[in-house]
Amino acid sequence: MFAMVPNDFQSKLFAVFRILFDRKNFIFQTLAIITIILTMWGLFRLNHLVFERIKKKQGGIHIVFFERINKAIILIAGTILALSGFGGISSIWKTFLGGTAIISAVLAFAAQDVIKDVLAGLMISIYKPFEIGNRIELEDGVAGIVVDITMRHVVLASMETQKLIIPNSRLNSMKLKNFSYHSTNRAAQFTFHIAYGSDVEKAIKVIRNAIIDSEYTIPGRDTVNGKDYGDVYFMEFENSSLKLVTNVYYKATVPSERLVSDVNTRVHRALAENGIEIPFPYINVIQTQKVSAAN
Repeated sequence: MFAMVPNDFQSKLFAVFRILFDRKNFIFQTLAIITIILTMWGLFRLNHLVFERIKKKQGGIHIVFFERINKAIILIAGTILALSGFGGISSIWKTFLGGTAIISAVLAFAAQDVIKDVLAGLMISIYKPFEIGNRIELEDGVAGIVVDITMRHVVLASMETQKLIIPNSRLNSMKLKNFSYHSTNRAAQFTFHIAYGSDVEKAIKVIRNAIIDSEYTIPGRDTVNGKDYGDVYFMEFENSSLKLVTNVYYKATVPSERLVSDVNTRVHRALAENGIEIPFPYINVIQTQKVSAAN
């Protein structure tokens, strides 16, 4: 097998093995590395327990982000200590890459996106345009509930329970709608369509009452008289329907799928009971028959 490998590469490979293993204190270094790994594991556990206790007293997206930052610091510091246990590690880099200039260039190029995402995550955790549990919608139409933030990504749960992984740098540079801004509750936007010729004012009242009757909805809109349920707005004339939109507020402990199903069921039943048609697209097919010349 080695006959197929260039002699220059073989010599470099053998040089690496000599650097790693031809040392008198190899056993001591191995024990030191095992100790470092066990220490890292202990610090990971301690970091998790400390931040879990902090989250119980004071939640927030910044707490989640800094927990990940601390974990990364422990990992990087432990890795550096473990590698430094082999005194010839720098010689290995030079053997394969030919010098620190190439190493620096390669690492800098590879880390560009990582650094951008980490810095963007830091900005998000400081300025808090959204929190864990908030429902947000991005300018490209992507929407979901914020369930997690890492050093590189924000994780959204969509209505279909899919997880959307969005880089921090991309999210930080986009305009977004936050339906739960500065609130511990959540909000979801609902769109309903009624047929042309329907009594719009009656439909608005029917939809709002159906939403209020749901056991999962709560008053969440700020008014001069306190909290209230969201208004239903007549937003648009569409090709074959009238578009009505409202925001529905609910507690963070309520699964969004359960809320959506309950509200849609109640509104559908209420519209039917009040004789308000929900339109659906249909196609008229006209078939023509040619008349023969004999006829």
